[in-house]
This record gives sequence, C-alpha cells and structure tokens, in this order.
Amino acid sequence: MSEFVDLPFEPLSDQYGFDRGTPIDRWYIETFLREHGDAIRGSVLEVQDNPYTMRFGADRVSTSEVVDVDTSNPRANLIADLSEPASLPADTYDCIILTQTLHLLRSPGVCVETCYRGLQPGGVLLATAPSLTRVSPTLPNADFWRFTPTGVSELFASRWRGDFSVRGFGNLRTCVGFLVGYVVEELSEAALDHHDPRFPLTVAVKATKP
Repeated sequence: MSEFVDLPFEPLSDQYGFDRGTPIDRWYIETFLREHGDAIRGSVLEVQDNPYTMRFGADRVSTSEVVDVDTSNPRANLIADLSEPASLPADTYDCIILTQTLHLLRSPGVCVETCYRGLQPGGVLLATAPSLTRVSPTLPNADFWRFTPTGVSELFASRWRGDFSVRGFGNLRTCVGFLVGYVVEELSEAALDHHDPRFPLTVAVKATKP
C-alpha cells in the first residue's frame, strides 16, 4: 500500500523519458522493426523523419522519403495528411514505416487504406500504436485514440485486403514505468522482454499488400 501512496503526482519526465534516456516504448518499437528489418527495402516512406529507415534498412534501401502534414518540417519531402483518402501516390513504396501515428489521426482507418494504396504489390506496412501512454505534450488536441491488439486486428480486418499480423508488447512493470517516466536504461532486459497480454504498452502490426 505504501508503494502505491508514494507514486508521484508528477512524472519523472514529461517527454516520455526522452530527456532522461530511451523511452520504454522505443524498446518495443525498435525490437519490432529489427525483427522485420528485411521488409525495410527498396523505396521506403517514413513519417516525420527517417532514422528507422536508415537504421534498420541499411543498404537494402534505394530511396528514402519522409511524409508529414507539417509544412515547416525541413526533413519532409512529401506533405500529406494520411487521414485523407488517396493522399499518397498509388503503388509507389516497398515499405511504409508508421510508428506512433495512428492515435494522432481523426480517421485511422482511412490512414490504413491510404497506406495500402501507397504500397506496391508485395509491399509491407510496419506500424506501431500505443495501448497506454500520456496525452501528447506537443499535440494534446490531436491525441484521439489508444489501441489494444484486438482493436488493431479489427481495424485492419475491416480496412486491409491482405495478410497482417498483430503483436502486443509490454507488461505491468513497463506500463507503470513508462507513465512514471522511467527509461530503458533503468530496467533489466528481462523486465523489458516479458510480455503479458493483460498489459500491452505498445501494439505492432505487419501488413502485406498482395
């Protein structure tokens, strides 16, 4: 009981832990992308910036593009709202990396359809979304949703005309730690790699366009 009472009213970090180290959800996002690194190849589109394209695609990537709705983003060479139908060019990309974006869109289902349209046949969407997180400190009025693995499965079943697989990452300790502001460097690898379906922190989906 005392441990619960001693939980702070304010987190150790108000920026997911970026100011203290590596945010816990990034451990899961990067684990997922590393596991599917072979899909990050050819022409790759990533949201807001392209560090994951470069890190996990390496020499398999021939073209790297960055999409953002923000016209002031100097790294974006494609300005588009992914929640708008047909906002991506059709049959263009071999891979789309869509991390922590769906919850910030009014119409995540439209985004899924847009990504499907943008991929070439055989192309792969690698997406992650939060099951649990604080309200966005930078976009509080555009933070709409949280996703369970079952919810993501339902979303893709209704919007994606191809194979997909969904996986939840996390456990009670990492969920609580993430909210408080602990970072990867403060947890053991065993704690990070324990996955409890009752307490997903992050949901990931790999979806292939036939």
